[in-house]
Amino acid sequence: MDTIREQLENPLVAGIVGFIVGALFGLVVLGWWLFPVSWENAAPANLHPGYQEVYLRNAIAAFAADNDVAQAQARWKELGPAATAALEKIKAQPGNLNPSAITAFEQVAAAASQGQQPAEGGGGGGLGSLLPLLCLLVVVLGAAFGGVYFLRQRRGGETGDRPLTAAQQAQKATEQAEATDFAALGEEAPVAQFMTTYMLGDDLFDDSFSIDSPSGEFLGECGVGISESIGVGDPKRVTAFEVWLFDKNDIQTVTRVVMSQHAFNDEDLRQRLSAKGEPALAEPGSQVMLETATLRMMARVVDMAYGEGALPDESYFERMTIELAIWQKEA
Repeated sequence: MDTIREQLENPLVAGIVGFIVGALFGLVVLGWWLFPVSWENAAPANLHPGYQEVYLRNAIAAFAADNDVAQAQARWKELGPAATAALEKIKAQPGNLNPSAITAFEQVAAAASQGQQPAEGGGGGGLGSLLPLLCLLVVVLGAAFGGVYFLRQRRGGETGDRPLTAAQQAQKATEQAEATDFAALGEEAPVAQFMTTYMLGDDLFDDSFSIDSPSGEFLGECGVGISESIGVGDPKRVTAFEVWLFDKNDIQTVTRVVMSQHAFNDEDLRQRLSAKGEPALAEPGSQVMLETATLRMMARVVDMAYGEGALPDESYFERMTIELAIWQKEA
């Protein structure tokens, strides 16, 4: 099964398979079932040569019986260019026809041929020449339809089977997270509010956001990024995050380090991370405040979960969703 899938990933192989499936679909389903080609009310000029001969024999017999010249000439003209060849065969093998009747009909036919217009002899021939083209068009359209359907099904199946990346899972979790409605709580609405999520495997996690006033004035920036990981190998086992706030009116960026329970309890590790910013223990619903000259930011742990494995308990995060809400300080 895997070998077949690998072969189908080759565009050339996929195109050939799509064409074959489409051709079979167009020929069998469209050409023979839904839209079968049927021949009805064909003109004598479009009949098989054997049936054209039968038609002319009947015309000769009818002329011998009723002596209707106009009708005989009309029947002769309906055979078109094939009439002469059919008459020669009948003259060579008259069968039950009287040779004198054949001769009389030939004379009438000769008179009709002298006044016959070329266009009249080709009556019905246009449909005969178009029929193969129409059949070919049906097959080609069927092949194209089948090929497109096959490729779409294949791509759709691959998309459905492909797991989401850590970053895509994080984006989905962020969209589902519920932001705090400060106005409903009777508090002042923040000038800016953001949500960000980390998922295990997103080793490049580093979200930053621009803080703008309601009038569009740039006030600063804020964000969350990986501060420290433990263990070895991929993916990174993140044990602490940096939450930071930059104020355009301040000379320094304020940072808080949100840690796992293990990192917070490890005196050496906590001391080392304190150099990056004041430490804070990550707990569901916990909040940390950051203040600059003109801005105040609250970072809230909306959701979190620890990973499990060979490392110490509660030492690294499986996921972490943090809400950032920023207010301007009163002048």
